[in-house]
Amino acid sequence: MSERERRVGFNESVFREVNERIEELAEEFDASSVEFVCECADPACNERVSISLAAYEAVRAHPDRFLLLPGHQRLNVERLVEEHDQYLVVEKLGAAGEIAADSDPRS
Repeated sequence: MSERERRVGFNESVFREVNERIEELAEEFDASSVEFVCECADPACNERVSISLAAYEAVRAHPDRFLLLPGHQRLNVERLVEEHDQYLVVEKLGAAGEIAADSDPRS
């Protein structure tokens, strides 16, 4: 596994953990639509994705899938699974997928 793949997997996993906490808070306040952090590989990205809790849960049902804004995908380490107007769902491949599964907070 290259250092780049390791860094990509780590960055995305950190953003996923932030979103897990956002989801917990949204459930406490009974929110229907929530602004989540883009889970792309760019550590400087601070953009938001507004989706329903149900849509977020659908992404989280797979430990190797992430929520991104259009244009933030890196097709050399992930494949596009779903494309929506406001967001994309990608699945990590190879070493990045292994890191995603190993670092899944729900596992």
